[in-house]
Amino acid sequence: MSEMKKSLIARVTLFVIGWLAAILFFFPIFWMGLAAFKPEPIAVATPPRLFFSPTLLNMQTVLDRADYLHFFYNSVLISFAATALAIALATPAAYALAFFPKKNSKDILMWMLSTKMMPAVGVLVPIYLLFKNSGLLDSRAGLIGIYTLMNLPIVVWLIYTFFKDIPKDLIEAARMDGARPAAQFFLLLLPLTAPGFASTALLSVIFIWNEAFWSINLTVTHATPLTAFIASFSSPQGLFWAKLSAASLLAIAPIMVLGWMSQKQLVRGLTFGAVK
Repeated sequence: MSEMKKSLIARVTLFVIGWLAAILFFFPIFWMGLAAFKPEPIAVATPPRLFFSPTLLNMQTVLDRADYLHFFYNSVLISFAATALAIALATPAAYALAFFPKKNSKDILMWMLSTKMMPAVGVLVPIYLLFKNSGLLDSRAGLIGIYTLMNLPIVVWLIYTFFKDIPKDLIEAARMDGARPAAQFFLLLLPLTAPGFASTALLSVIFIWNEAFWSINLTVTHATPLTAFIASFSSPQGLFWAKLSAASLLAIAPIMVLGWMSQKQLVRGLTFGAVK
C-alpha cells in the first residue's frame, strides 16, 4: 500500500473518530433539547418518541414558576467576579513561580493542584459553619469567595505554563533597559500571553457556571445561580422530565453560546506555546 493511501486512510479514520466523539458528547444535549419541547407524557414515554408536536408550555411554566433573570444575573455576576478575583490572585503567584523559581517551586505547584483532588463533601460541614458564623450564607460574596478558592489552583497552573513559555531572555532584556516589574508585565508579558489569559478566564467562567454542589448547599434564595434553579425542579412528587429539561436548557444555553463564540480564542489559548 502506497504512502498516499495510508495517509488518506489515516485522515479518514481520524475524521470518522472525531465525528463519532462529537456526536457522542453532543447527544445528551440534543436529547435534553428535544425533551424540553415535548409534552410531559411524551417526554417519559417508553420507547422514546423522536417525532412529536413541539410545545412551548414547558418553557412558559418554568419562566412563570421562577424569576429566571434573577438566577441568570447571579450566575453572571458570581462567575465573572470570581474569575477576575482568581486571575488577580493567581497572576503574581504564577509570575513568581515562573521567573523566580525556588527549589520547592514544583512542590508548591503540586500541592496547590492536589487540593483539587479533595472531595468537596469532605469539607462541607466546616465550610457551612464558617459561612453561617460569618453571615455569608446565601450571599453572592460568599459564593464568589468559595469559587475563587476552588478555581485558584487551576488558574495558577495555567498562567504559570503560559509564563514558562515566554523566553527569559526577553525579561532579562527588559530589566537591562530599566523596566520595572509592573512595566515588564503590562508592556511585555500581558500582550504575549493575552490568548492564554483569555482561555484561562473562559475555562474559569465555565467551571463556575456549571458548579452545583456549593450553590445548592450554601444558598437559599438571594444568591442562587442557575445551577440551583435547575435543582428547584426536583420535587417530592417526582421528576417532571420535560420541565426539568426546559430549565436545564435555559441554564446551559448562555454558557454554550459563550463557548461557541469564543472557541477560537479558547483553542488558541490552550495551545499557546505548543509550537515553537
